[in-house]
Formats: sequence, C-alpha cells, structure tokens
Amino acid sequence: MECVSSGPASHCSCTYTACDKRGNCCKCVIFHRDRDEIPGCFFTSAGERRYDRSKRNFVRDCGNGN
Repeated sequence: MECVSSGPASHCSCTYTACDKRGNCCKCVIFHRDRDEIPGCFFTSAGERRYDRSKRNFVRDCGNGN
C-alpha cells in the first residue's frame, strides 16, 4: 500500500512544522510506531505541544496516569 499526501497539511494537528512527514498520516504513523511512540494527533493540544510522544506521556495526557 502506498500512502502519498497530495494536499495541504491543514488537517494535521501536529505543531512540529519542520517535520517532513507532517500531513502524511501513513508516514507519520509508521515513523512513530517504529519508535514505540504515539503520533501527536492523538494527544490533547497541550499534550501535543510537549513533543513527548511516549506511551507513558499519552496516558498521562489522557488523564489516566494517576
């Protein structure tokens, strides 16, 4: 399967604008999956801006990391 982004990245909520995968969900998911991380679009806005894509931070961001 090939996933190529042909449109603007306006749908992408990631604030790391220097990323070459920004706006291409398939490449982004593969990149983070290979690093045992969660893509930024799964986080809250505040959580995404921390740039910590770890699973531990994702659970904390969702309010379940008490």
